[in-house]
Amino acid sequence: MSAERNKRTRRNREEAMEAIVAEHETPLLRYAARILNNPTTAQDVVQNVFIKLFRGWDTDDEPPAQIRSWLYRVTHNEAVDHIRRESRLHLLHEKQAADPVACPDGEHCPAAPATEDRMALVLQHLGRLHPREQQVVLLRLEEGLSYKEISDVTGRSVGNVGNILHHAVQKLSRDLRGRI
Repeated sequence: MSAERNKRTRRNREEAMEAIVAEHETPLLRYAARILNNPTTAQDVVQNVFIKLFRGWDTDDEPPAQIRSWLYRVTHNEAVDHIRRESRLHLLHEKQAADPVACPDGEHCPAAPATEDRMALVLQHLGRLHPREQQVVLLRLEEGLSYKEISDVTGRSVGNVGNILHHAVQKLSRDLRGRI
């Protein structure tokens, strides 16, 4: 009887895990890809998140109630860990390659980007924000999470989330003034 119960429990766990992956995989991939600027690396990060969920999930337990917040938090942490593992030199080369061309007088030449290029320009400048600011901006604007949900994901207070978002938007506005 115990072996049959274990099979049922395992089957229920696998079905629940498949449902969680089906529901959350695409948004998590999008979120990780925005943080990492690399969809292939984002797939590795999200795969690690689901492996952590599977390994940490006791076979007798139901999925955690706050699964969405937990998944976003672990995805963010995995992405940041990946970035930290990368060499600083590689990141500096990418940043330098992404900088706009300088005019002869040393100022940046503001180009009037086409409408479809505006989003790319905003995302390029998003990479210049502090990782906590990137996280809050992406969760709010890209994923549509509420301040409360972002608070759950990041472990910060709702007021702190609003403050971080406010300052991040101000920085983006200053950086992009005259370019869009």
